[in-house]
Amino acid sequence: MLQKLFGFDPKTMSVRTEILAGVTTFLTMAYILAVNPGIFSVLAGGDNPMPTDAVFTATAGAAIIGTLVMAFYAKKPFGLAPGMGLNAFFVFTVCLGMGYSWQFALTAILLEGIIFILLTITNVREAIVNTIPANLKRAMGAGIGLFIAFIGLRNAGIIVDNPSTTVAVGDLGSTTSILTIIGFFITGVLVILKVRGGLLIGILATTVIGIPMGVTQYNGVMSHVPSVAPIFCQFEWGHILSWDMLIVVFTFLFFDMFDTIGTVVGVSVKCGMVDKDGKVEGVSKILMADAIATTAGACLGASTTTTYVESASGVAEGGRSGLTAFIIAVCFILATYFSPLFLAIPNAATGPVLVIVGVMMAAPLREIDWEDYSEAIPAFLTALFMPLAYSISDGIMLGVIAYVALNAISGIFKREYIKKISVTMWIIAIIFVLRYIFI
Repeated sequence: MLQKLFGFDPKTMSVRTEILAGVTTFLTMAYILAVNPGIFSVLAGGDNPMPTDAVFTATAGAAIIGTLVMAFYAKKPFGLAPGMGLNAFFVFTVCLGMGYSWQFALTAILLEGIIFILLTITNVREAIVNTIPANLKRAMGAGIGLFIAFIGLRNAGIIVDNPSTTVAVGDLGSTTSILTIIGFFITGVLVILKVRGGLLIGILATTVIGIPMGVTQYNGVMSHVPSVAPIFCQFEWGHILSWDMLIVVFTFLFFDMFDTIGTVVGVSVKCGMVDKDGKVEGVSKILMADAIATTAGACLGASTTTTYVESASGVAEGGRSGLTAFIIAVCFILATYFSPLFLAIPNAATGPVLVIVGVMMAAPLREIDWEDYSEAIPAFLTALFMPLAYSISDGIMLGVIAYVALNAISGIFKREYIKKISVTMWIIAIIFVLRYIFI
């Protein structure tokens, strides 16, 4: 039954491992249940409020629907939820900057989701994934590792903003930083000793230690599930043919597509879900799950839903099938009732796990041909820009532009280089350049 439902292979997979992987991934991405309503709280006041309690339910609902589609249809160990960055674009650019209503933004996300579905059905998204050179794919995995490690350190207060140097080490004497350091050593030792479920044990142990330190805030166990009715299917069709709607839809589409592609490729490389040519197994179904999640999320009232890079934590625990995704979805369902308990897990507990997962995801770097600079330079830029630009999609775009440009210019002197560039890569690189020029 498990094999039929989730693609579970009893010869190479363990139910216990899949469950641990699912819970681990959930704990590392559960912060979205608190962060997303917090971002949308800006729109809670005024003449056209967007209730944050309804946003909480919509966030959980979008994650549940998307992850269940991933579990049963794609049968892969990835979790989905409304994406960070795209939610900020929704609130601060579309609503506050451009002056449009949140209904306008939800309409743009619905249109984006429908376009995603069409692009996936026609295999356009799959073609883009498969045309990316193998070394760039390996760099994506490593870059995502650096990116999520940076997110973990930043969320935990180890890395902070600095007006002089951009970033700097935070106050290591604060209770949050001390707890993060304790959690890092607990989790690190467990991983070194190859303790099964070490990442999950590290999260839970750090959370418990944080209670007497005052970092873990216990606010009860259960609460009622807020209604999503105030924001359910609240669309605005008056501006559907406007230039602004086109720009907003394209922006949502562009960043969601390449954030998802980067995450799927990077995590798939890590868990061995690629063939000898570097193609991701079952990528069309993975992308379809993402497209359906975005469309369903828009109906619920959630910002763009995407495949989460934190899925790497569950993959690192050994999650390989849709059973892992199913457990993630179950955890999100429980979280709607036990939100005070789940939201008590502090960033200081998940931060160390993201750092260690970053280490694990850096492994594909050793497979890059560092002696061939036509491959090494674009790969390095891809990995470098993800954490520095705080964007998976920017890392991909700049890496692809560099790959095409360097090999095209080198091809003037040696034709072997220009032959490496496929027609699809030329088209993608030109689109990326136009994006930076006009958006």
